[in-house]
Amino acid sequence: MESLIFFLEDAAPLLVLGLVNGAFYALLSLGLAVIFGMLNVINFTHGAQFMMGAFVAWMLLSWAGIGYWGALILAPLIVGAVGVLIEKTMISRLYKLDHLYGLLLTFGCALVIEGLFRNNFGVSGLPYAVPAELRGGIDLGFMFLPTYRGWVVLMAVVMCLLTWYVIEKTKVGSYLRAATERPQLVQAFGVNVPRMMTLTYGAGVALAAFAGVLAAPIYSVRPDMGASFIITVFAVVVIGGMGSIMGSIVTGFMLGFVQGVTELIYPPFAQTVVFFIMAIVLLTRPAGLFGRA
Repeated sequence: MESLIFFLEDAAPLLVLGLVNGAFYALLSLGLAVIFGMLNVINFTHGAQFMMGAFVAWMLLSWAGIGYWGALILAPLIVGAVGVLIEKTMISRLYKLDHLYGLLLTFGCALVIEGLFRNNFGVSGLPYAVPAELRGGIDLGFMFLPTYRGWVVLMAVVMCLLTWYVIEKTKVGSYLRAATERPQLVQAFGVNVPRMMTLTYGAGVALAAFAGVLAAPIYSVRPDMGASFIITVFAVVVIGGMGSIMGSIVTGFMLGFVQGVTELIYPPFAQTVVFFIMAIVLLTRPAGLFGRA
């Protein structure tokens, strides 16, 4: 019994870390799935927009005195508005072209955005404190759970389920799905399809920015923080199924947990286990676990 307790004490922090990473994977891959599923655009700018969310939260606190709770609302709106501007001026011109053009454009946008922040803020991380209401932790007996990490997982679950509900169970979501398949038909019913696509891209970007605000107190706010996530997040999207909302949610949390277990069993393999799983899934189910052929 004592050996089991000691094992849980050693394993629990790594599993919690994996679950927290899984929460960010789920939120970021959800935004990518929304954009690809509704707009057929592979948004490589997503990591930079995640980073922008964290930086906007830091700016709101440092320059305007607006704390964490205000940033949770304002940062996604601000970064989402920037996403709308990008969609209207650049991405909307590529909808009828091959996916490769959108991938190259968004990759270039990511490099420009990261370069601008690197030139203005440097490469060292900027601190962002955990809000006073979420400091401390909860003693679970076999481990001490930091309150803020529990909050991150809870908010990720709530946002993921809310997004899934809006897209799959509401009238707005039905219009979005129909506009993906038959845009001319939906427009004939009086729906402004271009505006809907613009707002959809903005919503996907806002999800990335929301994740960035959640990440700011855990990771240092730095220009390359999105780059460290985005490759793994793309692997999550591929494993779950490109454009699959539920696939992104389930796979994000699952792979974060798998990384935590791998970190416990064989740490050198923890960063590559996701890509190993991706290779197996692509060989056996090219459409992904939840995707459609």
